[in-house]
Amino acid sequence: MAKLAFLGLGVMGYPMAGHLAKAGHEVCVYNRTTAKAKAWAAEFGGGFAPTPREAAEGADLVMACVGNDDDLRGVCLGADGAFAGMGEGAIFVDHTTVSAKVTRELHGTGAEAGIAFVDAPVSGGQAGAENGQLVIMCGGEADVYARAEPVMNAYAKLCKRLGESGAGQLCKMVNQICIAGLVQGLSEGLHFAEKAGLDGREVVEVIGGGAAGSWQMVNRFETMIDDEFEHGFAVDWMRKDLGICLDTADETGASLPVTALVDQFYKDVQKMGGGRWDTSSLFKRLRKMG
Repeated sequence: MAKLAFLGLGVMGYPMAGHLAKAGHEVCVYNRTTAKAKAWAAEFGGGFAPTPREAAEGADLVMACVGNDDDLRGVCLGADGAFAGMGEGAIFVDHTTVSAKVTRELHGTGAEAGIAFVDAPVSGGQAGAENGQLVIMCGGEADVYARAEPVMNAYAKLCKRLGESGAGQLCKMVNQICIAGLVQGLSEGLHFAEKAGLDGREVVEVIGGGAAGSWQMVNRFETMIDDEFEHGFAVDWMRKDLGICLDTADETGASLPVTALVDQFYKDVQKMGGGRWDTSSLFKRLRKMG
């Protein structure tokens, strides 16, 4: 069992930290809203600290799941940042979806202080976090990853190293690019079925087991048809992720025309007031268009 810190108790981080505590690790948490950290400690029996530095002091591994590049820098750097409290040989594991640029930046900064860094973005959403069934895509040195993997397995159904620092974030970008196209395709298919007078549920029953089937179809078609979007991965966060994908594509020379188009469709959803709706709300956009 290890001494751990977990920084960021959002819809993902709260249950992830809980799984670590249930696995028998000694966990100290930090959250910008202290009340949430206190609630977590009361529920799972761990500790909480008022700053990332204090949470990270003496920890073997420090995990983080925050919002974006700036949030990650904020919990890592500065007098109250986690790096200031971590000892030589400790490992920082970042579960936030951020740019590969900030990952490599913090990897280098940590290395100067003898701190190892693994980028480990996750896929599986809130349900995956709560059920301990996340897919974790990782980047960093092989020996460092080997030390971190057994701890991450507390909330993973699959955990894999893809390469050196930044490789995990690049893989997560591939994940989001694929999801964007899949959700738009599913939305158009259901919209077409509706306009053609077909029963969407019967259509999915027929095509869901064939080549058109996907996780999105299995898990989202019913809520899409029922106009229910107050769940799942928020459009605001998806646009943040797609922005990272598109910026990285500009740097690498990759062509992402469908991703760029779907990003604009999500912008339309935001204008509809759907920034916190699930990403499957692309279907609601089509319904509104008639």
